[in-house]
Amino acid sequence: MAEFLITITTVSSEAAAAKLSRSAVEAGLAASGQVTGPVATTYRHLGEVCEGTEWQVAFRTTEDRVTELEGHVVAEHPYDNPEVVSLPILSGPQLYLDWITRATRPAGG
Repeated sequence: MAEFLITITTVSSEAAAAKLSRSAVEAGLAASGQVTGPVATTYRHLGEVCEGTEWQVAFRTTEDRVTELEGHVVAEHPYDNPEVVSLPILSGPQLYLDWITRATRPAGG
């Protein structure tokens, strides 16, 4: 796995996205959470094709924090079976990557 990751999820409201973003950053599981939306979504649910509007949250985190971040997102997410996927950050300015590391260290660590 990559040392730095972007973990993505979507929710059905801007307020839910903001709450999820803030709670993960406050817990030190993500250096940041960016809310984007609204986005139009087409998906299959219970055998039917559905359409809706969602807001996406993209978290910046580290490999050693991603499992806990995923657990937090699932536990706090309003959906029963949320999408929570992580993508590697393959490169970036060292000062930026250092900031992600510092921001995701447990208090006192």
